[in-house]
Amino acid sequence: MRKLNNEELPRLSVDGFKQAGKIPIVVVLDNVRSCNNVGSVFRTSDALLVQKICLCGITATPPDKEIHKTALGAENTVDWEYFNTTEEAVADLLKEGYLMVAIEQVEGSIALNDYHPEPNEKLALIFGNEVKGVQQEIVNLCDKTIEIPQFGTKHSFNIAVSAGIVLWDLFNKLK
Repeated sequence: MRKLNNEELPRLSVDGFKQAGKIPIVVVLDNVRSCNNVGSVFRTSDALLVQKICLCGITATPPDKEIHKTALGAENTVDWEYFNTTEEAVADLLKEGYLMVAIEQVEGSIALNDYHPEPNEKLALIFGNEVKGVQQEIVNLCDKTIEIPQFGTKHSFNIAVSAGIVLWDLFNKLK
């Protein structure tokens, strides 16, 4: 086996990415503190053809050298929009016909492996703050909640890891 170099990998150009068909998912970041986490979500969203990212509240926005450090340029390919509050982002996305889905541990949540989106369903996936998670007021606005099953002693994944797990799973279910 020989490791492939970057020139051998079938990758889209920036223009090609902008024109490519996207999965019907918008990522909403609810007051995410870490620029490294924001950058990682951009990079994962690029890899999995996410429509856009909504950056809300204290979540940093590009251009930012810390976001760039982990996004590696994905902040220039994935569309994004800033909202002063997550409530504003949710209101806009509801008008556009998105189903609001919090990724959070709540009563009655659906295990990720048991969740199967409807064909052509537009999803807004809301990921929360590293310490507090998705705000209860935002959970109250959601149509559904998805929880990633966990089996160890810790109660949560890092937000960037959660986004990677959920987006990869849903990408596969939608494609």
